[in-house]
Amino acid sequence: MATLHLFAPIPSCPITCSKLSFHNNKFAQSSKTTLIIPNYTRTMRFLCTVRNACKKVSSKDFNIDIFEDEQEHVEVDEDGFSAEGIYASGEAKDFDKEDGQEGRGPYTGRGKKDYDRDPEFAEIIGSCLDDPEKARSKMEERLRKKRNKILHTKTGSGVPMKVSFNKFDFSNSYIWIEFYNTPLAKDITLICDAIRAWHIVGRLGGCNSMNMQLSQNPLDKRPSYDYIQGANVTPTTFYNIGDLEVQDNLARIWVDIGTSEPLILDVLINALTQISSDFVGIKQVMFGGSEFENWKENLTSEELGYSVHKI
Repeated sequence: MATLHLFAPIPSCPITCSKLSFHNNKFAQSSKTTLIIPNYTRTMRFLCTVRNACKKVSSKDFNIDIFEDEQEHVEVDEDGFSAEGIYASGEAKDFDKEDGQEGRGPYTGRGKKDYDRDPEFAEIIGSCLDDPEKARSKMEERLRKKRNKILHTKTGSGVPMKVSFNKFDFSNSYIWIEFYNTPLAKDITLICDAIRAWHIVGRLGGCNSMNMQLSQNPLDKRPSYDYIQGANVTPTTFYNIGDLEVQDNLARIWVDIGTSEPLILDVLINALTQISSDFVGIKQVMFGGSEFENWKENLTSEELGYSVHKI
């Protein structure tokens, strides 16, 4: 009688067996038994399953070796994955560690290694532990060579700015500014920004000397503010202002402050004093007057050094 395995293909020749044993569901050994071992088609099964599909794993190249004879079960935490028969390479095991060393996180982006682009700085850092004194001397030499790129000296003037008044009228007057040199475009922009801010604060009533409660309080007492008194003070408003006109190293601007408020002039003088000291040297500022030393009323050509800047 011929017996076929359930999953075996149809044999080309019959199988003869002299004795069959059902004890262990195996064929008994016999010298007359001819067995045909079928060639089973192997099926592929994923050995790695992701338990949390929402978590994104960084794309890394894993070198995976699958051993058919021995399978090893590896259990990781809930947010990780489990693998059977997988031996990951050192790169796969250490990719989190590498990312941590580079200062990279989920949203931090790539870590910066500026010293890679500066071999001199890398050499100084590398010699800190071996020879601190040598590293210190190299750093001092480096600072001396590149101090112009690190430390920026003041571009203003150390000479105090002169302030004068010439029949100044709060409702209709010019303010004249004389620079030591012809101002650059960035200097003019700075002056315009300062005057624009001064005009906005004044127009909103910020420079009202009639309501100076905090500045008039004694310093040894706790500050207090009477909001009812502040609301009943007569407001002061900056009425109107013109554009800044520039001729070589001279500039002027027309103002209509409206009320005789000296505090608003102090605010402008303080701002221009700081600008003259730190950024662009201002020789003098004159309030009032319809004429100034070298100002030419008929000069309106940009080619000859005249320009108008909107405030």
